[in-house]
Amino acid sequence: MTTNELIEEIKKLTAVELCDLVHGLEETFGVSAAAAVVAAPAGEAGEAKEEKSEFNIVLKEAGAQKIAVIKVVREVTGLGLVEAKKLVETPDSVIKENVPTAQAKEIEAKLKEAGATVELK
Repeated sequence: MTTNELIEEIKKLTAVELCDLVHGLEETFGVSAAAAVVAAPAGEAGEAKEEKSEFNIVLKEAGAQKIAVIKVVREVTGLGLVEAKKLVETPDSVIKENVPTAQAKEIEAKLKEAGATVELK
């Protein structure tokens, strides 16, 4: 398999599958996919703004479709029905912590589609 073929196969993966792949590679090879921190030159220190790569998903409000939101929370977190219900009923509850950007956007979209008000912090 060539590099280009491998890249094309990776493009077909969902965000969750890609996340699993990255974690598997990290464990197999003992490396980290975290970006290396490079010090900015003195003149550019104030100009460079670091973009957040991990988010906490905060459920602000469940909305009218609470059952649909509970289903999504269970799917995303793997919690049982009672735990997911408590989480959904608690205002400003953190659904998941330190989630990569792509996965956070995907979860946010699912929750919003279910009728919830969500914030990424």
